[in-house]
Amino acid sequence: LFDAGPGIVRRAAAAALGHKLDALNPPHLDTVFLTHLHSDHTVGLPDVIFTPAVLERHAPLTVYGPPGTRRMVNHLLAAWAEDVAMRVNGLERGDAKAYRVNVHEIAPGVIHRDANVTVKAFRVPHGSWRHAFGFRFETLDKTIVISGDTGVSEEIVKHCNGCDVLLHEVYSVEGFKRRTPQWQKYHSTFHTSSVQLAELAQRAKPKRLILHHQLLWGATVESLLNEMRAVWNGEIIYGNDLDIF
Repeated sequence: LFDAGPGIVRRAAAAALGHKLDALNPPHLDTVFLTHLHSDHTVGLPDVIFTPAVLERHAPLTVYGPPGTRRMVNHLLAAWAEDVAMRVNGLERGDAKAYRVNVHEIAPGVIHRDANVTVKAFRVPHGSWRHAFGFRFETLDKTIVISGDTGVSEEIVKHCNGCDVLLHEVYSVEGFKRRTPQWQKYHSTFHTSSVQLAELAQRAKPKRLILHHQLLWGATVESLLNEMRAVWNGEIIYGNDLDIF
């Protein structure tokens, strides 16, 4: 899992059922990569810690995230300490291992490697956040780059460099014009516009560009796609919940 937004365990379970992906069934959710610690990317973290444990996960959760992740996890474990004690020591006799969390606070470079995948982290500029990361996900036959929340970043260009899939956040230029000056300053500092992303794609050359974390503010999906297609003619997909590629 990359990031832990609201409802993540239920959506993973829905994907497991709808797409017959057993790896996304709650008892198998045991690894999370966090791009940064904004609440919309982490409010589901207690769900990933505790719900799969209740549903008979038999391994600790492993969390990779920026500095500050360990403190966040420690606070969550403290907040649910009474619940965990009851589930482990009460009639449920839950597996204590499942309620443990192994935290790895990351820096740029290889942060995870197993027989199937290598994951590399790289820094991205997300406004005034000191620590925000994108990820490069390498398997034997695919390279996938995940931007995280970011402004325009040459690190993404470098780490994609013809990648199979670039999953990138975006906001609508048309919708942006409707925002107040204060919000325009915020979004232009913390995020990437449709036109900026299309220009970035010209340099990064992904085989497939999938949009997520889309901010429309009343604009249409088609208008956002048209803004991008006027600049870049590669494959662009507007991502939706539970899509599979």
